[in-house]
Amino acid sequence: MTETAPRPTLEAVAARAGVSRATVSRVVNGGDGVREPLVERVRQAVDELGYVPNQAARSLVTKRHDAIAVVIAEPETRVFADPFFARQLRGISKELTAHDSQLVLLLTEGRDDHARVGRYLAGGHVDGALVFSLHLDDPLPQLIQGAGVATVFGGRPGWSDKNPGSAPTVYVDCDNRGGAREAVRHLVGLGRTRIAHITGALDQTSAVDRLDGFRDVMADADPRLIVESDFTAGGGEHATRELLDRCPELDAVFAANDLTASGVLRVLRELGRRVPEDVAVIGFDDMLPVAEQTDPPLTTVRQDIEEMGRLMARLLLRELDRRGAGEGAPTDGPFGDGVGGAPAGVILPTTLVRRASA
Repeated sequence: MTETAPRPTLEAVAARAGVSRATVSRVVNGGDGVREPLVERVRQAVDELGYVPNQAARSLVTKRHDAIAVVIAEPETRVFADPFFARQLRGISKELTAHDSQLVLLLTEGRDDHARVGRYLAGGHVDGALVFSLHLDDPLPQLIQGAGVATVFGGRPGWSDKNPGSAPTVYVDCDNRGGAREAVRHLVGLGRTRIAHITGALDQTSAVDRLDGFRDVMADADPRLIVESDFTAGGGEHATRELLDRCPELDAVFAANDLTASGVLRVLRELGRRVPEDVAVIGFDDMLPVAEQTDPPLTTVRQDIEEMGRLMARLLLRELDRRGAGEGAPTDGPFGDGVGGAPAGVILPTTLVRRASA
């Protein structure tokens, strides 16, 4: 049986580099006060020996775990079926990897899981949290606040609307309302007059904002032309059948996301409605695995989902660095990010991507 070679120790690195153990510890743990030539010698010795720092010991020095919780307030079946989440997680993972931090994924199958997530965050296992897909009556924000961890939210926080005097919440979102307006204006420009909207779940601010954008353009829309759905392809199919029963002469549909739009296209094709000749269809997200593979390819509003994830992680890591430098460290925006003042939200622009469906 082959014996496993012992792991290189801090002392071995110090001997190889010709410096003290304390100097190696400062370099490995990101401390200051070591001259650059010594830093280079330590790093070279680390590489040559294959030394891996003991995370538990490192945490005692840095007060950091180099782990970030990503909390998605959705059940597992939804998270792994919707490519939106994969793209946002990809962006988060890229940014955390670049900063040598681990991603800890926490899902909530139901309300019983919220207390579990709150306890985990309060237990000091991670340095901070990235939270998205919250619902308006979700208790998670209060639980996370009680845990006392630095947090960045994905999506405009609806609870701040109910509590205007509350402290600013740091979040990253896209211009949901503006993107919806641009989509509906495009349909109007095509000469469509009976434009329907299939919403997402209206207990989420993204769906509310997209509905508001639709109404900005179609202020006098027939209420029969608005159907609430749930951001899924199956929901899009069901809503389309309901719309056609209510208003068989409709000539355009703006769907709250691309999955919903794919369900719309499926039903229209099944019923012999030509797209875009009879009914024009626009989605939201520009998720290429969906938008480019529908029949016909989907006109949609593009939001940079991966960049949103990267920006969420970047804001959180900057806040953690600021706290590590001392609470008195200067800031020039939410979490010292340079984007400026309250409200502490970053809104990314959207773009209408024109394909064959409208």
